[in-house]
Amino acid sequence: MGLLSFIPDFKDLAHLQTEMQWYLATDNHQLLLWRQADGDFSGIVGIEVGPDFVLVHHDSLSPEERTADNQQQMLDELAALYPQKRVMGTLDMASIIGEWERNRDKQSTTTNHH
Repeated sequence: MGLLSFIPDFKDLAHLQTEMQWYLATDNHQLLLWRQADGDFSGIVGIEVGPDFVLVHHDSLSPEERTADNQQQMLDELAALYPQKRVMGTLDMASIIGEWERNRDKQSTTTNHH
């Protein structure tokens, strides 16, 4: 629960415990740990897996790892886990997912032109 406690909404222990129960209630709700290849676990992403989508409910990185690049990498790796599904975000996550999609589009455009 440590990484989730970095999310402002989860400062309240009762709210955090309720959210943990939601993730444990069904197999399509998952908490995935993230780490860089050379490091300890430093991120977590909470998802709901649907028939053709992965809905990101939460993500959190430890303070020392909290960079835009790490957040992008974490979402890239999530997308690689579910190549046949579209990664989407809740309303709270929409701006982060939108930024990630724009960066992916830029990278693929740059890659395709070289």
